[in-house]
Amino acid sequence: MLLISDLHLEEERPDITRAFLHFLQTRAPQAEALYILGDFFEVWIGDDAMTPFQHSIAQALRQLSAGGTRVYLMHGNRDFMIGRQFCLEAGCTLLADPTCVEMNGERVLLMHGDSLCTRDEAYMRLRRLLRNPLVLWTLRHLPLATRQTLARKLRNESRTQTRMKASEITDVTPEEVPRIMALHGATTLIHGHTHRPATHPLKIDDRAAQRIVLGDWDRQGWALQVDEQGFHQQPFALS
Repeated sequence: MLLISDLHLEEERPDITRAFLHFLQTRAPQAEALYILGDFFEVWIGDDAMTPFQHSIAQALRQLSAGGTRVYLMHGNRDFMIGRQFCLEAGCTLLADPTCVEMNGERVLLMHGDSLCTRDEAYMRLRRLLRNPLVLWTLRHLPLATRQTLARKLRNESRTQTRMKASEITDVTPEEVPRIMALHGATTLIHGHTHRPATHPLKIDDRAAQRIVLGDWDRQGWALQVDEQGFHQQPFALS
């Protein structure tokens, strides 16, 4: 199995797109399943507003799925409006955040990771607002031009706020990690969002546990491979 996150695909970064398509053609077909844990796209304003670029990504995923690799997608904070139409076109299954799966006989908790950053109180308030079903319905029914303007505004504000906030605020809250893992009975947590790839050993109720943070695709790509030998994350060149 392979897990990736935070590709932030957009037409302005053809290097990332090329690397991802190459990944789909070479490495991903060897996997039983591919999990994409959020922020797959840099921005998503609705399935009805899909661009030719986004259609091409969906078609590439559909080809992978048709070859026998199961494809799972989780919302991120950038693309939480991805819906049923995209998933049908891409041949992928949309996962709730969080979701528990079994890997190598172990209960593994999958998350995007933004909900773990509870010290960022302003962001958490905004997240609760934007994920409200009524607000989501309203957003999806706004005129396309309005959604585009709103997306640009939120994107610019997010970049500004992230630069201004202390690093510990934009990282996960240490106390939240064992709480959510214990709640779901998981010994391994895998998430993205923070762009700080690492494996953190933990103890949950006196049991050995771990938190694996997936890397983002920017200067290099990252993929976590899960096989009989365990969990292995390695970077690779985008070119």
